[in-house]
Amino acid sequence: MAPPLPGPLAHLAPLLTHYGYWAVGAVILVEDFGVPAPGETILIAAGIYAGAGQLNIVAVAVIAFVAAVAGDNIGYLIGHTGGRAVVHRWGRYVFLTPERFRAAEEFFTRHGGKIVVVARFVEGLRQVNGIVAGTSGMPWRRFLVFNALGAALWVGLWASLAYAAGTHITAVYDEIARYQRYALVALGVLVAALVLRHVRRRRHRKGPGDRVTGGRDG
Repeated sequence: MAPPLPGPLAHLAPLLTHYGYWAVGAVILVEDFGVPAPGETILIAAGIYAGAGQLNIVAVAVIAFVAAVAGDNIGYLIGHTGGRAVVHRWGRYVFLTPERFRAAEEFFTRHGGKIVVVARFVEGLRQVNGIVAGTSGMPWRRFLVFNALGAALWVGLWASLAYAAGTHITAVYDEIARYQRYALVALGVLVAALVLRHVRRRRHRKGPGDRVTGGRDG
């Protein structure tokens, strides 16, 4: 029997129950050429099902890897052949506005091939990774190598963690939810401390001599 999927994973249970591996491949494939779909979420859910004995973890990993690489290469082809004109005309239908695309392209150009690997783990960049690589003129073979590496690391990480959780996912999720509030408070304190540190450093760099003084020269 498949384990109950908690939180945001729950809505994927019917999809996995009825379509299994097909659902994993299809959702990851369409997400990776720009369609807003829960690719990472379904990979995690499938890994949990595999950990509970409902799916084969090797099959899940292989299908997810192939779908991820294929989806990104479809995106690359779209970007390479259609360029910015396609993005500007159709991008809004997949929430890829010209502003978002421009920011992603600048980030991509600045960081080069390594961003293809990193983008796999970043929501928003993962969906436009291939398209941006195609429009920016990155050589296809170079893109393919970095893309395959990123996909392998991405699939390996999430599939392994989800598989390890398996039937214990509800208990794991409950523990995460239990301590989430404390984590958010700690994060808020850390951010406040960094901001305060930055402000103090700026004041220290200015020094007393930089302050504007009143009065007239004698």
